[in-house]
Amino acid sequence: MHTPTFPTQAVVLAGGQGSRLRPYTDDRPKPMVEIPGTGTPIIGHQLAWLAAEGVTDAVVSCGHLAEVLQEWLAQARLPLRVTTVVETEPLGRGGGLKYAAASLPQPDQPWYATNGDIWTRFSLREMAAFHAERDATATLALARPRIPWGAVETDTFGHITDFVESPPSPYLINAGVYVFAAEFTQLLPDVGDHERTTFPRLAREKRLAGYPLPHGAYWRAIDTAKDLTEAAKELSAQAR
Repeated sequence: MHTPTFPTQAVVLAGGQGSRLRPYTDDRPKPMVEIPGTGTPIIGHQLAWLAAEGVTDAVVSCGHLAEVLQEWLAQARLPLRVTTVVETEPLGRGGGLKYAAASLPQPDQPWYATNGDIWTRFSLREMAAFHAERDATATLALARPRIPWGAVETDTFGHITDFVESPPSPYLINAGVYVFAAEFTQLLPDVGDHERTTFPRLAREKRLAGYPLPHGAYWRAIDTAKDLTEAAKELSAQAR
C-alpha cells in the first residue's frame, strides 16, 4: 500500500464545443458559461476548487473559441498557476489528455484531471487517498445523478404506493473527475478515446478504481440550458 501523495497539478479539459448549450456557447467555449447567480464561469469555479484542494499548477486544454478562454484566464485573478494548450488538430479525448499532460510541471508525480463542463465540490484529497490505498493507476469519481423524470413506486401486488420527483439514478456514472498515477500518461493513446482503450485495459488488470462521491456532495454536468437553470436553483438553495 502506498502512502498518499496528494497531487499538486491538474489538467482541465476545456475544449468542447457545447453545441447543446447554444446560444450560450455561440461566442464562448462551454467552460466560460456562467451559472446564473454565481458571477463565475464554470472554469473559474473549477480552478478555485482545485486550488482549495492543494493544486498549485493547472493545464487548461483549449479548443473551441480558445482565444476567449485564454483572454479570460489572462485577466482573471487566479489562485494557482495556469498554462493553456491548444490542439492544432482533433486528438480525441485520450489524445487530448495526453497532449495536455505533457505540459504538467512534474511528470513523475500523480495528477488530477477534470472535464471542463461539470460543477462539483467534494474532497479531492480524500479521493487521492482512496486512489493510493488501492494502488490504482487511475481512479474515476463516480456520481449518481438524479433522473429527470418522476418515478413511481409500487408494491408486489401492483398498487402504486408513492411518487418520487427526480430520484437518484440506481446506476453510478463517470463523474468526469480523475486521479492518475504518473505512469498513466504513457498509457494514453496519441490519438483516440482512452475510455475505449486505456480504461478497459486497466480494468482488466485491476488497476482502475472507482470512487463514489460522498453522500451530499454536489455534482452536475452542464450540458443544456436546463442544466444551467437547475444548477442555479440548487446552488441558491444551498446558499440559504
